[in-house]
Amino acid sequence: MSSKRYRIGIILDGNRRFARKKGLQAWKGHEFGAEKVENLLDWAKELDICEMTLYCFSAENFNRDKREVEYLMKLFKRFFRKFKDDKRIHENQVKIIFAGDLKKFDEELQELMIDIMEKTKNYTNYKINFLVGYGGRWEIVNSVKKILENGEEINEEKLGKNLVVREEPDFVIRTGGEIRSSGFLPWQTVYSEWFYLDKLWPEFEKEDLRRCIDEFEKRDRRFGK
Repeated sequence: MSSKRYRIGIILDGNRRFARKKGLQAWKGHEFGAEKVENLLDWAKELDICEMTLYCFSAENFNRDKREVEYLMKLFKRFFRKFKDDKRIHENQVKIIFAGDLKKFDEELQELMIDIMEKTKNYTNYKINFLVGYGGRWEIVNSVKKILENGEEINEEKLGKNLVVREEPDFVIRTGGEIRSSGFLPWQTVYSEWFYLDKLWPEFEKEDLRRCIDEFEKRDRRFGK
């Protein structure tokens, strides 16, 4: 495997279907999905992944069943509090970014996300972008608004610099068997390689990630040339 440091994106799909397979309420699957995200911290270091962008909660997900949304908000609070104090974050200098329309979340959750970003803002070894309340079209419109507010001319360079996630993933993994992007980083992934896996997100393992990296290394990326 190459010594290159990878930037990857993951669409964490299949939590609810996983719960149904186990005979549980659908939203209980998010608990299993959160546990799998914790494993990524160790896997990323071992497999030389320097940046991960994880699609956790889209802007459209606010329209789901009220009970599921409330359950998810409680899970986010519990998971993010645990993440904030995770020794691996600070020992390995992992910068945490929450990217999306954060104003849509309650005040307690907003403050928690801001606190984590503040505590890790100077870390440079690794980065995790959590997409929460995120939509690809929203991100592009938001970037354009920032440029116009500054009285600047809109061009590709300025638009890219004003996105909430600036780096382009080398490749994107979508679990759950669906073959679509669902608004995941539409600007940044124009030349990313894509892997669609049938496994549901809670079933995803380190070897699946390793196989994607190995396959990525075999692909010929021509960037339109």
